[in-house]
Amino acid sequence: MGGTIGRVREGDSVTIDAKQLLIQLNVDEAEIARRRAEWKAPPPRYTRGVLGKYFKLVGTASKGAVTD
Repeated sequence: MGGTIGRVREGDSVTIDAKQLLIQLNVDEAEIARRRAEWKAPPPRYTRGVLGKYFKLVGTASKGAVTD
């Protein structure tokens, strides 16, 4: 949440290289830092029911998106 993919804006250049397993945002580091500073987490879309429970309990995708 709040990672680099969240900094991508319409018109940005992105490099995807399947051979090198690379996805790269081609934006100046200063611009990425500015975007990071102004980012605010959106409110959860679901707060009740099955999807609300899933949202509260699921781990990150990098760790397998496993629920605890």
